[in-house]
Amino acid sequence: MELSTDRRFHNLTQEQVQTLDRVLTEAIPIHGRGNFPTLEVRPRDIIHVVRNRLVEKEIQVRDVRLNGSTASHVLVRENGSNYKDLDIIFGVELAKQEDFQIIKDVVLGCLVDFLPQGVNKDKITVLTMKEAYVQKMVKVFNEHDRWSLISLSNNRGKNVELKFVNSLRRQFEFSVDSFQIILDRMLEFYLEEDRSQAAEFLPHITVVAESMYGDFEQAMDHLRYRLIATRNPEEIRGGGLLKYSNLLVRDYKPASETEIKTLERYMCSRFFIDFPDVSEQQRKIESYLRNHFIGEESSKYDYLMTLRRVVNESTVCLMGHERRQTLNMITVLALKVLGEQNVIPNTSNVTCFYQPAPYVSDNNFSNYYIPQGQPPLIYHPYPLHIHMLTGLV
Repeated sequence: MELSTDRRFHNLTQEQVQTLDRVLTEAIPIHGRGNFPTLEVRPRDIIHVVRNRLVEKEIQVRDVRLNGSTASHVLVRENGSNYKDLDIIFGVELAKQEDFQIIKDVVLGCLVDFLPQGVNKDKITVLTMKEAYVQKMVKVFNEHDRWSLISLSNNRGKNVELKFVNSLRRQFEFSVDSFQIILDRMLEFYLEEDRSQAAEFLPHITVVAESMYGDFEQAMDHLRYRLIATRNPEEIRGGGLLKYSNLLVRDYKPASETEIKTLERYMCSRFFIDFPDVSEQQRKIESYLRNHFIGEESSKYDYLMTLRRVVNESTVCLMGHERRQTLNMITVLALKVLGEQNVIPNTSNVTCFYQPAPYVSDNNFSNYYIPQGQPPLIYHPYPLHIHMLTGLV
């Protein structure tokens, strides 16, 4: 039974509108590589410029929305959650692949406008701006999904992410990140000429938010009380497994203890379908750590241990040796994290096991078990390097 469309939407309160205004008017640094200067960009300004340029290039813009953790921050501030990436969604019509190149050129061309005074812009190309300020670019064009992403760099992990969406089957992973705030009314307000009474009229603007999860009030309760809920995780690329483990580390709890084990199995199954090779799994996990723990390096170890526990307890789709390979890979990543943090564990009462080098095929390796409760001493895969890691079993 589908939810009523009205239950997906909610009008922001005066306080939420004021919080949204602060988010959109606060300058965010976009850090350049090498000798390129830092750009100080207000979200409202870059949204305005990009939208106008797209229209000039005959790219139809349906609406503009604030998405993800920033939208959640605007809606609920008292649960202690913070936001990092500023996710802006432009609803656009992408009839053909060539439209992606137009969007890319528009965004990079707009960045030139934000260069500080005194910078000679005559010889700066869009390619130069891409190399200087873009962290990542993604393009998807198939029967069901047509969208692109341009992420602008911020050294503190607060990237400005501009997403251009024609169609996207799955727009959220969990209920707490399912919120989108429609910005068009705010953008109209910013364009009004008479701003003398702006502070007085701002709280009375009607701004609408939508939960892509479906039931807005239910998703809001999940956000307020730090609860984890989703639907059909097998539809999410990667199953939502990495985000789920991150929520657990941040003290979120499953909304339904009776359903969570089933959901965990679906998450793990989809993750291993999308990333079947252990080297692919490692690259994906390392990328997630880089992008989501900037300034929070001390939490990486707990995250990896949480991820390892979920994989260990809920993976039903792998052969035994494949499962052990994945668990060992996560173990070694946790070891590396401890090494980076210069953690020196207590060396007393240590049980040892040996991990073969990557090129060694040892069918008996699966029999090297460590007694429950004993901290292992892990020998690194390469000769003469010995590392210790506690708490992995």
